[in-house]
Amino acid sequence: MIQKVLFNMDDIHVTLDSLLKAKGITSKELAEKIGITEANLSILRTGKAKGIRFGTLSKICKVLDCQPGDLLEYHSTIKKVQ
Repeated sequence: MIQKVLFNMDDIHVTLDSLLKAKGITSKELAEKIGITEANLSILRTGKAKGIRFGTLSKICKVLDCQPGDLLEYHSTIKKVQ
């Protein structure tokens, strides 16, 4: 029998705020450098975004000198359904 696994987007946590603080960069500065609005960056920072474009992710990593894994954490709450 095949079991289905439910995935919840709340399992992915954006750690951008702590990285910005560590790098000494404000969200306003980052938004300007990567070419998005502060409002859109806020949606990402608060975890309300449903996804992120690779181009945006690449720009963030370039400005912050980091890897994509430095920006995201995964906390498993997997539920199996039969």
